[in-house]
Amino acid sequence: MSQACAAPLSRGRLTVRAAETAADMANLMALRGRVFRGDAQADDRDAFDVAAIHVLVEESGVIRAGFRLLAMDSGAGTSLGYAAARYDLSRLASFAPPVLELGRFCTHPEAALDTDVLRLAWAFITREVDARGAGMLCGCTSFPGRDPARHRAALAHLTRHLAPEALAPLPRGADAIPFARDLAGVVPDPVAALAGLPPLLRTYLMMGGWVSDHAVPDPDLDTLHVFTAVEIAAIPPARARALRALAG
Repeated sequence: MSQACAAPLSRGRLTVRAAETAADMANLMALRGRVFRGDAQADDRDAFDVAAIHVLVEESGVIRAGFRLLAMDSGAGTSLGYAAARYDLSRLASFAPPVLELGRFCTHPEAALDTDVLRLAWAFITREVDARGAGMLCGCTSFPGRDPARHRAALAHLTRHLAPEALAPLPRGADAIPFARDLAGVVPDPVAALAGLPPLLRTYLMMGGWVSDHAVPDPDLDTLHVFTAVEIAAIPPARARALRALAG
């Protein structure tokens, strides 16, 4: 599938657009290094960057957030994406529509509480989904810190949002943490559960998204991640209208 990207989108003080220059990529990589590795000079590049669409959210020309999108012709293409190195996604091969894999979503610490940044990022993603006729958006959503005990309330909440069996990711390695089994029947404190969800994951769930029944620790980044997806047809109509209105 083509990796060509939509035109820039501006709302108020913010603009979201595809990276176009070496300077754009340098700014994006500095943000990724700072957020994921604690050092703006750290190298966070990987083999998937070459094929990806890289997107920046800017305020007065200063990067506030960034992410990448990998476009796939169908669910079978997820076997070649970033998440497939950590999850067995063979069941997604039956998903016929195009898929977008969203990854490396990061927000500058100074913009971490700026909900407009996340909203505009989702508006741009909505444009890409519609332009490509994508039927699913997926990726790995990370919790800071790979110890699952730190995220017990949030993980217990996720047991209510598990993938349908026909599409559910399967464990790929012995390090998979079966939180859905371990926390079955646990009723978490709702305030702690929602507070413990990364903002990106919270948005997925608000759109009717689902997650894998197991988490995978990432020692390299000291994170714990779950496979996350939302089927576009399952997004509540009112939320879909709001996103498309923002997307223009």
